[in-house]
Amino acid sequence: MFRKKNRLTKTKEIENVFKNGKRSYSNTLGFRFLKNQLEYNRFCVIISAKVSKKAVIRNKIKRQIRAVVETENKLMLQGFDFLIITNKEILDKDFLEVKESIKDSFKVLKLYV
Repeated sequence: MFRKKNRLTKTKEIENVFKNGKRSYSNTLGFRFLKNQLEYNRFCVIISAKVSKKAVIRNKIKRQIRAVVETENKLMLQGFDFLIITNKEILDKDFLEVKESIKDSFKVLKLYV
């Protein structure tokens, strides 16, 4: 679970990132991000019921993504809002592949210090 200050929860904030944020998509994950006025990053993980009908599976994927993001957040530039959107192909990936996909996406977006 993200710390409270690192969560993006308000609908208006999420919609703002969707409308105005930069985007990057891979086979398994999509990222949208936007500069915020804060000194820390905020995240939101979005998994549709189209990915899996079972909440257990969706929650497992969310936990895996959060675990990777929490460790990588320390190495990233600060002051961004992130939406992490999953695609159906993530079901075929194990934890290490998801981790590498997230790391590669952050490198491509040049978000590391």
